[in-house]
Amino acid sequence: MNINVLTLFPEMFTPLQVSLLGRGQEDGKWKLNLVNFRDFSDRPHKSVDDTPYGGGAGMVLQVMPIKKALDSLENKGKVIITAPQGKTFNEQMAQEWSKEENLTFICGHFEGFDQRVYDLADETVSIGDYVLTGGELPTMSMIDATVRLLPGILGNALSPVEESFSDGLLEYPQYTRPADFEGQKVPDVLLSGNHGKIDEWRHYQALKATKEHRPDLLEKRDLTPEEVRMLRRIREDEQAEKD
Repeated sequence: MNINVLTLFPEMFTPLQVSLLGRGQEDGKWKLNLVNFRDFSDRPHKSVDDTPYGGGAGMVLQVMPIKKALDSLENKGKVIITAPQGKTFNEQMAQEWSKEENLTFICGHFEGFDQRVYDLADETVSIGDYVLTGGELPTMSMIDATVRLLPGILGNALSPVEESFSDGLLEYPQYTRPADFEGQKVPDVLLSGNHGKIDEWRHYQALKATKEHRPDLLEKRDLTPEEVRMLRRIREDEQAEKD
């Protein structure tokens, strides 16, 4: 996979050069191409922003240098703008993007883009209902979520399948040594060696965590008969604790 990023601050993307994602680049599993669209400005001092027509506070990013930067790319693929008005990024989008050969992200700054920049993109995406100083951090988050799904990036091939949101549920609790830490013990079922019981316990705990922390995910889910029974047990257990 090749990922292009149009940004005024390419130096911000060093976190993507370390850990598993950095190793993935070294192994040739994906490539990060950082493009400073300031280099495509034909104005004095390479400025890329200007005051908005009609007045108002702040500066607006111009369309011309961004268009020139996009045109310079050999393989831009799907073009994505990060902006608050975009649809909210989620795991399904990451899975869809991970199948692309090329992706291009455009990072905003200042008071946003000239409206005509949005015509250059295929999608406008947000990571939440809040405002950041620029699009670099959201872009890094989306790249991380997407690239980690590529074959060979994670050491354990099952990892992306079992993690939160991969199947629409939050992840179940996990434990490691010691089995008893200051009186807090690992659930007996995880020490039993009975993989069928362990899978059942994990499914139950994932449903329980989702019901407690993200009930909206359950509202969207097509529950299986077994999950309906598990949720009934969860409610009964919760009621018993209250009583």
